[in-house]
Amino acid sequence: MTGKGQDLVDLMERRKIGVLCVLENRWKRNMARELGKGCKLYYSGANMEGRNGVGIILSKESKENLIGVNRKNDRIMSLKLGLRATIVKVACAYAPKTGCTEEEKDTFWKEMDQEL
Repeated sequence: MTGKGQDLVDLMERRKIGVLCVLENRWKRNMARELGKGCKLYYSGANMEGRNGVGIILSKESKENLIGVNRKNDRIMSLKLGLRATIVKVACAYAPKTGCTEEEKDTFWKEMDQEL
């Protein structure tokens, strides 16, 4: 993700994308940062290791409709957006792959069920 922020903003603008989920940002902590042209990245990263990491980029227009951010862990996060008379929840998840233990996978799916 490092150094790709402006490329993603340009892509969102070109394709008229209001919400874009990104995986493996590998940043630490839970934060938000401006990327340019009014877009903002909300991300959830690991506390120590700098692995995994999920994020959601909102366009300037979508950012104005943000109600809340829920960062579950470095694999699951969601946002709530108020769109007209409807509330939309956008979830971003990075599932464990080959090489992860069955316990990690089971924990992920339980947490994902709770989030949804």
